[in-house]
Amino acid sequence: MVTLSPTLKAKLATPLKIGSFEVKSRVLQSPLSGVTDMVFRRLVRRYAPESMMYTEMVNATGLHYVKQLPKIMEVDPNERPISIQLFDCRPDFLAEAAIKAVEEGADTVDINMGCPVNKITKNGGGSSLLRQPEVAEAIVREVVKAVDVPVTVKTRIGWNDKEIIILDFAKRMEDAGAQMITVHGRTRAQGYNGNARWEWIAKVKEILSIPVIGNGDIFSVEAAVKCLEQTGADGVMCSRGTLGYPFLVGEVDHFLKTGELLAPPTPIQRLECARDHLQALWEYKGDRGVRQSRKHMTWYAKGFVGAAELRGQLSVIETVQQGLDLLDTAIEKLANGYEVEVETESHLAMV
Repeated sequence: MVTLSPTLKAKLATPLKIGSFEVKSRVLQSPLSGVTDMVFRRLVRRYAPESMMYTEMVNATGLHYVKQLPKIMEVDPNERPISIQLFDCRPDFLAEAAIKAVEEGADTVDINMGCPVNKITKNGGGSSLLRQPEVAEAIVREVVKAVDVPVTVKTRIGWNDKEIIILDFAKRMEDAGAQMITVHGRTRAQGYNGNARWEWIAKVKEILSIPVIGNGDIFSVEAAVKCLEQTGADGVMCSRGTLGYPFLVGEVDHFLKTGELLAPPTPIQRLECARDHLQALWEYKGDRGVRQSRKHMTWYAKGFVGAAELRGQLSVIETVQQGLDLLDTAIEKLANGYEVEVETESHLAMV
């Protein structure tokens, strides 16, 4: 049974303060490249209206040279609270990009210092900044000077097991003016393998006065509560657990606020959400949205008889109607009593 300790319950009853900005939820939706566009964020917000959402990360150098802002930077004026995440290694370009982010409506500006992907790190961005703490510090100072909204940082515990430098790094970020730090409890070398080492998040929390958000392996309400209890973090950020499951942030948020566990969505409800997702992607991005939807659709199709076959079909859809027809047929079969398989694992199996 999942329970909240009295200390944690009291802490979570207050808003999350990021500098001068307050958020009425301690559960955040992580920025995910190729995932957290405006369509996805709207689905997550359907179940977690008060949670902070993040855009996909935006390349500050690329932004410097384009005349038109990229679509991934687009935010709905009504979708608050919202943060725009930036990445780069040039303080001046990041400051310039941060100004544009605020003009677009960002309530906070987040600097990505944790992405492990080679194409990001080889150019000095993402987690490579863990090996360049002076540059990372200069970035935060420059961005803080450029904008009047809180500047935050998302990072990892180190480059590899021999270079776990998160304590010094996090203190540098706070001293440079960061108003919150999110710590993914893995090294860059781990990628997404192995377990997140939450003990390092706890150590960061002990030495900082700004909010510390725990990230890594938050795939359920139980995991979120366990992370908060073990680390003393000020909140949790859900990442891969929301792939094909935009309900997660809301489930965690609801429990932290009420102590009540929501019933998980049925396979029919998940496929109905997939249908909404597909339709909205097509309306927002046209045929490109349909192509992008393929991965999302396969993440939704889990846990019922015929799911494997449906995943294969959804992974190659060419038109929105083709996808809708497949989903409608699957929903009809489930509604007519096709047996739902007993899932032996949580939706962690989706990712």
